[in-house]
Amino acid sequence: MIADVIVDLQYGDCGKGKITHVLCERGGYDYVIRYNGGCNAGHTIYHNKRKFVTHHIPAGVFFGIKSIIGSGCVVSPEQFFKEIKELEDGGVNTKGLIYIAKNAHVITQNHLDEDGKDTTIGTTKRGNGPAYRDKYDRKGVRAEDVPEFRPYLIDLYEELHLRNKNSTILFEGAQGFGLDIDWGDYPYVTSSNCISAAACMNAVPPRNIRHVWGVAKAYETYVGAKKFQPKGEIFDKIQEVGEEYGATTGRKRQVNWMDLNFLRKAIQVNGVTHLVFNKMDVLKDLESWGLFKDGIKRRFDSEPEFTDFILKFLIPERLHQTHFSRHKDKI
Repeated sequence: MIADVIVDLQYGDCGKGKITHVLCERGGYDYVIRYNGGCNAGHTIYHNKRKFVTHHIPAGVFFGIKSIIGSGCVVSPEQFFKEIKELEDGGVNTKGLIYIAKNAHVITQNHLDEDGKDTTIGTTKRGNGPAYRDKYDRKGVRAEDVPEFRPYLIDLYEELHLRNKNSTILFEGAQGFGLDIDWGDYPYVTSSNCISAAACMNAVPPRNIRHVWGVAKAYETYVGAKKFQPKGEIFDKIQEVGEEYGATTGRKRQVNWMDLNFLRKAIQVNGVTHLVFNKMDVLKDLESWGLFKDGIKRRFDSEPEFTDFILKFLIPERLHQTHFSRHKDKI
């Protein structure tokens, strides 16, 4: 068994779905497994010149790869079946490809009603927090308890250790390091563990992890209640050119320059081996490059100056590969 993990190094919305799609297109994976979160995620994917936004279902389905909602996830029955219909209507075959770990937990109507009352944290109001709370309070509902889910249920231990123990797996994470329940800016966090280690909660031992793909933007964005975006016309321009609206909520994303120290922390905690910076085209279009290092704002006159500074800063991390991406559907 070999596994690769895709993890967001900032605050979500960094393009994990795109990277999953690209790696699946290259081939070699038997499974793609979502390892955390619920329908609060929103992964934007461009496939066959069409735009898809998935909230539950991993991107492996676009290439006929078994796609599993893992045991660390919470699942909304309504959203799950809605998403299958949207994929089928978009020409994507889903039959025999989509599964739910039988021990994943379920988002109920009560969870949705409770989450809808939140006015402090800025949640997506999709019921995830209350569902995770009930899971840890040992009074939740598991996928195996929902009759409608029975055709889609899978036992991850039996599948990965007994039936297909020589498989190659791609784990698709949700949200981001800055939103992790333990490592994020608490309490402005999500309700699950977003770091790469959470992938191992899906019956895959740590020794079987091969690569960790860390995904970031060339700048930072955040959706939520806390103040994140400083004053400045450039941030409004980045928001406009980068089309920075939440894929799940439609809310405008707050924008700021990338914090290199925070990025390094995320790389180290997640054990990143391959790093991708998305949205380089946005800064290129605006001819504006900036970041924070040691709390000091730095501006650059050109893209090469900007990328060289980043690469030199990250030399001690001994990354296998670093990519600066300017495309919606390519690395």
